[in-house]
Amino acid sequence: MGKSDFLTPKAIANRIKSKGLQKLRWYCQMCQKQCRDENGFKCHCMSESHQRQLLLASENPQQFMDYFSEEFRNDFLELLRRRFGLCKVDETPKGWYIQYIDRDPETIRRQLELEKKKKQDLDDEEKTAKFIEEQVRRGLEGKEQEAPVFTELSRENDEEKVAFNLNKGASSSTATSSKSSSLGPSALKVIEATASVKRKEPSHSSAQSKEKKKKKSALDEIMEIEEEKKRAARTDYWLQPEIIVKIITKRLGEKYHKKKGIVKEVIDKYTAVVKMIDSGDKLKLDQTHLETVIPAPGKRILVLNGGYRGNEGTLESINEKTFSATIVIETGPLKGRRVEGIQYEDISKLA
Repeated sequence: MGKSDFLTPKAIANRIKSKGLQKLRWYCQMCQKQCRDENGFKCHCMSESHQRQLLLASENPQQFMDYFSEEFRNDFLELLRRRFGLCKVDETPKGWYIQYIDRDPETIRRQLELEKKKKQDLDDEEKTAKFIEEQVRRGLEGKEQEAPVFTELSRENDEEKVAFNLNKGASSSTATSSKSSSLGPSALKVIEATASVKRKEPSHSSAQSKEKKKKKSALDEIMEIEEEKKRAARTDYWLQPEIIVKIITKRLGEKYHKKKGIVKEVIDKYTAVVKMIDSGDKLKLDQTHLETVIPAPGKRILVLNGGYRGNEGTLESINEKTFSATIVIETGPLKGRRVEGIQYEDISKLA
């Protein structure tokens, strides 16, 4: 088609097709690619990239189906939440719950009446409760309070035992005074010394607890809490841009098996666009088809999972028996920290 054919009906139709919505029958869901017509879709199905993607999907078809289902669910709920304004979307233990919001004026009026009636019922209950409390208070005030009766401590027989009632404050004071009258001065000194020691014990223990608390500063406690949270925050995805990975699947042939590449882009946390180091080819792979690369000691690495996720560091040594490594953090607030026992799958070489 020459320059003079720019305004022909065929040229105009082609431009409209390229800008407008295409037919779903010419859309490849596996590669997420839209073709313009039947011929383009046929050529795409015969391409090497499409065949390679089919091989990867056949290895774990359920995973791809779950991914597409989750993508549809998220987009559908986002559309309901932001644009319609007619539904309430909630996630419950039984699943997603969608409730239609009725905008009918009559329905709104009935809802307001119900709310008003509920509020009135609550006010009546509060009034009844206050009335009952007032009646109880008046009944208690009407009763005559019994005054304590004090009697002298007298003992006709020397062999008779003296009993004290320590249930009330008044009787306890009476008992104390009576004890002081019957006991000798030496016994009173022993009792007072014991009581003073008992009074000092709580203050001494509280002082020790304060000293223990002062040993750890607030910053140290905060750092310990944050590190504990990070250790527990492990995820099932680990891909990060600009790391070197190795292809472990055999479905792509010997050309790519056990070859290394650089992750250029991470899609939806579990899929990576990998550029091969040898050939420069770009492949779209799932993280189950990749593994991390452990460099030589002294090289730079990136922590991919665990408490130090996202921090860059230097590999110090490798323990082949426990399949772990020792690293030194070089970025973030924990710069300079030496960490032992990092698993192989939690770190990878930086490009």
